[in-house]
Amino acid sequence: MSIQGKTAFVTGGGSGVGAVIAIALAEAGAKVTICGRRLASLEDVASSHPRISCVVADITDEAAISQAIALAAPDIVIANAGTSESTPFVKTDLAAFERMIAVNLTGTFLTLREGAKAMHGKPWGRLVAIASTAGLKGYPYVAPYAAAKHGVVGMVKSIALELVRKGITANTICPGFLDTEMTERSIANIVAKTGRSPKEARASLEATNPMHRLVPPEDVARAVLWLCSDGSDMITGQNISVSGGET
Repeated sequence: MSIQGKTAFVTGGGSGVGAVIAIALAEAGAKVTICGRRLASLEDVASSHPRISCVVADITDEAAISQAIALAAPDIVIANAGTSESTPFVKTDLAAFERMIAVNLTGTFLTLREGAKAMHGKPWGRLVAIASTAGLKGYPYVAPYAAAKHGVVGMVKSIALELVRKGITANTICPGFLDTEMTERSIANIVAKTGRSPKEARASLEATNPMHRLVPPEDVARAVLWLCSDGSDMITGQNISVSGGET
């Protein structure tokens, strides 16, 4: 899959699936800018490929993300940055709810909006939001996270319809539990709250996947490449579940 000569912007590119996506795009020929809040991790990923550069920007900071995307002038925008917390619903305070909405929904909104602005007048563009199967169904103890991810799915469907005649597609990729640092933090949280062993905690997450395994981030990156490659022009407003058949 070649996207030679295209420019891409990936949020949350300093670790996890964002880093894997950034490297895959660069290897396919794109010039990639990754952004995040931690310079050291961004520089580590950027050093892995000559076509990757980095910028520090918080996706919830409207001015910062606007400037970063405008300077990158991307053809491809991957709204990947996100975070999760786990708490019983009745113990979830307003601040926790607002954190989940701010990063996972508002941050994605700002990223995609600025991306669409940067693509204005271009004959081709790709907007991709990395959401979650939590945007397609419910999970216990993560109601604010699921609410935010459901919001992303609905927002992208609307964006797709607005841009459908402008050469810009907008799609959502919804992975199940990924084999990344974020899931390792979820495993540690389960261990701390339940007393299970790390192996048992990991198995409980793997059990949500019919294949009984965590999703490789490389599978998400390949889905991104497909959406950005020739033959995907008619794919827009879709939610692509990368979850081993989870429903």
